[in-house]
Amino acid sequence: MLSFYELENNKPILFWSGILLFLELLSGLAWFYNPLAIVFFIFSKEIVFSSDSVVTTVQISVCGNGVKEGGEDCDTNDFGGVSCTSLGYTSGTLTCDAACDYVTSACIYTAPVIIGGGGGGSTVLLPTVTGVSFSGKAYPSSEVTVLKDGQIISMTMAGPDANFLVSLSNISAGNYIFALYTEDSQGLRSSLFTFQVYVTFGAISTVSGIFLSPTITADKVEVKKGDNLAIFGQTTPNSQVSILVNSSQDFFASASTDESGAYLYNFDTSVLEEGDHSTKSKVTLNSATSNYSTAIGFLVGDKNVSRQPGADCGNLRGDINCDGKVNLVDFSIAAYWYRRTNPPIRVDINGDGQVSLVDFSIMAYNWTG
Repeated sequence: MLSFYELENNKPILFWSGILLFLELLSGLAWFYNPLAIVFFIFSKEIVFSSDSVVTTVQISVCGNGVKEGGEDCDTNDFGGVSCTSLGYTSGTLTCDAACDYVTSACIYTAPVIIGGGGGGSTVLLPTVTGVSFSGKAYPSSEVTVLKDGQIISMTMAGPDANFLVSLSNISAGNYIFALYTEDSQGLRSSLFTFQVYVTFGAISTVSGIFLSPTITADKVEVKKGDNLAIFGQTTPNSQVSILVNSSQDFFASASTDESGAYLYNFDTSVLEEGDHSTKSKVTLNSATSNYSTAIGFLVGDKNVSRQPGADCGNLRGDINCDGKVNLVDFSIAAYWYRRTNPPIRVDINGDGQVSLVDFSIMAYNWTG
């Protein structure tokens, strides 16, 4: 019970408390009769509890600060543990745009294959990779280059036994023209091995038994009639090389390769008339035979002139793969070596030690298509 003093000092509080209690009773009676009573009731409550405080925390998301926050799918490289697979795709790379939204254009979905049904249940096979695989023989420890539609897409090393295997995955189904070539220990390049492949969706298309042709060169661009012309190159080890010398009458010769795949044949030019000639070679191992190599030319005359490095491709600048043309294949090879160190002599067209726009300009000038 309050004392007189307390009653006297709390008159304002008691007065307003009584008034508010009375108003609350009235508001209860008039709840459904006077909408203003609701407003007044709320207002009276604000007066009574005006001493209470409410703390509100407002969090602001900033897109671009590298931290995924509320309202954002992602921020730069922060995806909050979300990936293409967690979003329902089979594979791929999830990225984030400038608005901090997911970008799924690089996500890949491969539908599962369902086998069975008819009351006996069904089996769901997980999606398989779409790709292509190549295997065959090149030269011992040589670098094998793979092109798809004229563009370099892969490089691999052959083993000491000259066998190689290269697999390409995540290739869309469809028809493609593939080509392979390799280089020997002297920097000479094989001819292109070109073929068409239809890549089947959800399967690995396999091409085996590829046999890259030998490299071939000679020690002279001009040989004195009756002197020997040394014809040599490289291919698979312990194999047999057939050499064809074109003239008014074709001449055939044979040479064996050593453990490194090198071969050499000294051709007696006394059987040839004076003038221009050419020679090429192919290799046989067991029952497999390669295509012929690119042909090289030489002259039978009255003197001997040594052959200089790079002379086997003729005088067409920009013909990097030595096929007598300057086209997309040469452009692709040059693009691979763009700004890389130690490019091959044939790729560094202007001989400044690098592949730059100058080399591409020379190639464009000599373009044959």
